[in-house]
Amino acid sequence: MFEGGLNVDYFILLLAILLLLGVITTKFSSRFGLPALVLFIGIGMLVGSDGLNFIYFDDPHLTQLVGVLALIIILFEGGLQTKWSNVKPILYPSLSLATFGVFLTTAVVAVAVKFLLDVNWLEAFLFGSIVGSTDAAAVFSVLTGKNVKEKLSSTLEAESGSNDPMAVFLTITFIELLTKDSTSIPGLIFSFFWQMGMGIVFGYLFGKLAVYAINRIQLESSGLYPVFALSFAILSYGVTMLAGASGLLAVYVAAVLMGNNHLTYRNSIVRFNEGFAWMMQILMFAILGLLVFPSELFHVGIMIKGLIISVVLIVVARPIGVFLSMYFSSFTTKEKLFISWSGLRGAVPIVLATFPLIAGVENSQLLFNLVFFVVLTSALIQGSTIPWVAQKLKLTEKEKPTSPHVLELVSIGKANAEIVEFFVPDNAKIIGQSLEELTFPKESIISAMIRGDELITPTGKTKIFAHDILYIMANKNKLKKLTDYLSEQNVEKNSSM
Repeated sequence: MFEGGLNVDYFILLLAILLLLGVITTKFSSRFGLPALVLFIGIGMLVGSDGLNFIYFDDPHLTQLVGVLALIIILFEGGLQTKWSNVKPILYPSLSLATFGVFLTTAVVAVAVKFLLDVNWLEAFLFGSIVGSTDAAAVFSVLTGKNVKEKLSSTLEAESGSNDPMAVFLTITFIELLTKDSTSIPGLIFSFFWQMGMGIVFGYLFGKLAVYAINRIQLESSGLYPVFALSFAILSYGVTMLAGASGLLAVYVAAVLMGNNHLTYRNSIVRFNEGFAWMMQILMFAILGLLVFPSELFHVGIMIKGLIISVVLIVVARPIGVFLSMYFSSFTTKEKLFISWSGLRGAVPIVLATFPLIAGVENSQLLFNLVFFVVLTSALIQGSTIPWVAQKLKLTEKEKPTSPHVLELVSIGKANAEIVEFFVPDNAKIIGQSLEELTFPKESIISAMIRGDELITPTGKTKIFAHDILYIMANKNKLKKLTDYLSEQNVEKNSSM
C-alpha cells in the first residue's frame, strides 16, 4: 500500500493515530451506550478515501488476513476468561444455536434477499450465510461489564465462539456452487462435520499441550509467558486449518481449556491478551472501515434495502432461529427473546463478505456493501440497547464484586513460588477464621489481603471476611493441593447449608 521510507513512516504515524483515537473513543462508547466497534469502523471510514483521504485502501486479501488474526486473538482472550462451570449447563443449547440456529437464520434471510434484490437463489443463500452467525468480538465487547444474567451471557458467548464453522461452511459451499461446474454435496456435508468435530479435538489437544508446556517450562522472563500462551492459540489455528477443520473453533476450545486450568503467570497472560485483543479490535474494525466506500454504502438504494434486510434479520430470522433451535431447552420465553435480540453481527460477517470478492462472485460488491450496512445497523440498534432490554425483561442480576487490583510474583521465571489470587465467596467455610486457624499446605502463606479498596498486611490474628481477596504465595508443586483445599472448603460449606 505504501512504498519507500517516507511512506512507511507516514503509515506508522497513521497507525499510532488510529490506536490513540480507538482508545479514546472507548470512553465515548461507554458514555453514550454505543458499541465500540461502531466508533472504530467510523474512524476507518473517516480517514479513508471517501473521508479525509489519508489512506486509499481496497485490498480484501489484506483485510481478510488482518480480520482472521484479530479474531484468533479476540476468541483466545474471550475463551481464557470463560468459566467452564458457567458454560457446561448451557452447552447443548449453545451448540444448537451455533448450528441449527445459524442454518434457520440463513434460510429466512435468503428468502427476503431473493425477493428484495435482483439475485438468484444461490446468491441469496450466500448472503444469508454471511450474516447468519453472531460475532464473538461484538458479543464479548458488548457484554463485558454488563450485569446480564450469567446463564444468558454464557450462552451468547459460547454461541458466538462456536458458530463460525457453520457460517464458514455455508459461505464456502454457496461460493463453490456459484463458481464451480460440479460440487459434491455429500463431500460438503462431510466437510462440515469434519470441521466441527476435528476443530473440537484439535482445540482440546492444543489446550492440554499449552497447559502442560506453560506450567513446565522455565523461561528467562515472566514477560515471555503471555507470548508463549498466545503462540499456542495461533498454532492451534494454523494446524487445524491445514487439517481442513475449523481453526477458530479450535482456538476457542483451547482457550477455554487453558483458562479453566492452573497456569503459571496467569494474570500476566490474561492482562496481556486483554490489551492485545483491544488493539486488534481497533485495527480490525478500522481496516474494515477503510475497505468500505461511504459514498457507495450510504447510497439511498443500499440504505433502504439494507434496513429492510436488517429488520428481517433482527425481528424475524434471528427469533425463528433461536426459538426453534432452543425449543427443547429449559430457557423461558423472556430469555429466548433476549437471546434473539442479542444476536450481534460484527467482524465475522464482514470478513466472510470478502470471500465472494476474492472469488469473483457476481454481485459480490453489492453483497459486501449490504452486509456492511446490516452489521452497522445491528451494532447500533441491538448493541446499544442490550442492557436496556435485559432490564425491561428483568434478566439482570447484581454485579459481582471484582478486584481492581492485580498482584503477582515477578521473577526471572525460575523461582519455585507463585502467587495465587482467591476471591472469598459468601458461602466459604473459611469466613470468620483467623489466618493461624487455616490448614494450608506447607510452604503456602497469605502474603496480602484486599478488603474493599484497602490493602491489608495480614497477621496470624487477621480474620477472613466474605468478598476478601487473598493473595497466597505457594510452592508451584503444591498449587493443585492448595486449590483443592480451597474448593473442598466451599463444597463442605455448601453441603452443610
